[in-house]
Amino acid sequence: MNWLLRCVVLTLASLPSAAAFAAEGLIQTQSPYSVEETIDRFEEIAQERGLTIFARIDHAAGAETVDQTLRPTEVLIFGNPQGGTPLMQCAQTVGIDLPLKVLAWEDDQGQVWLGYNDPAYLAQRHQVSECPVVENLSNALSNLADATTAN
Repeated sequence: MNWLLRCVVLTLASLPSAAAFAAEGLIQTQSPYSVEETIDRFEEIAQERGLTIFARIDHAAGAETVDQTLRPTEVLIFGNPQGGTPLMQCAQTVGIDLPLKVLAWEDDQGQVWLGYNDPAYLAQRHQVSECPVVENLSNALSNLADATTAN
């Protein structure tokens, strides 16, 4: 029994923090930058690639307005009809999930993460998994995230 307990403890200790486990349909990657800088970088790169920035939401600042605290957490809402329209042509209900969003947050270990909804997950959610634009959207978001979090 003592051997089994040690194995369990060693296994649990080797796992990444809970923040590293993504919610269903959420793709996330570590960022070497602060939350603010991560969103700044994403916004700049997105604009350079012709995407429209619709809004930036600072959840931690919102928490302060009701005398509560929250680790740094920001959302950027962005998109482009060239990418979103073909997905909505496959299923107009996808419009509830558009425009696209990225979330940057700092976990309880001080690690910053950048996350976004997986377009394949969105397509599955709206029962259009075979929509031809999904792969292009997935690649574009992955490239944006990689460029944002690159050293």
